[in-house]
Amino acid sequence: MQASSESYPQFAMTQTLLDTKTLENVLQEFADARNWQQFHSPKNLAMALTGEVGELVEIFQWRSEEESWQVAQAPETAEHVRQELADVALYLIRLASVLNVDLNAAIQDKLVINAKKYPPL
Repeated sequence: MQASSESYPQFAMTQTLLDTKTLENVLQEFADARNWQQFHSPKNLAMALTGEVGELVEIFQWRSEEESWQVAQAPETAEHVRQELADVALYLIRLASVLNVDLNAAIQDKLVINAKKYPPL
């Protein structure tokens, strides 16, 4: 899909919004050093990603809307939130890498789709 200046701000389409190449390389080296490539099928990575999202959601379970805004600052939950967000990001980026999906291009395309689907008021 080609980005259009009419559907989304041009600045978002002409710059890198998300550069994951360095992290992809680090995650590949980490997996290689542990012989984990055999376990990093798209199915397994997607399942692991889902599990990590579940662990993130668990932090919010049973909290009020108001309390949910504070989980990243509250001393009893802040580090846990950081760790789970990192886990989600790592699995997402590893999955995209294994599938050879350019996340930057996918995000740019999705922004265009969303801008067309949900035009400004």
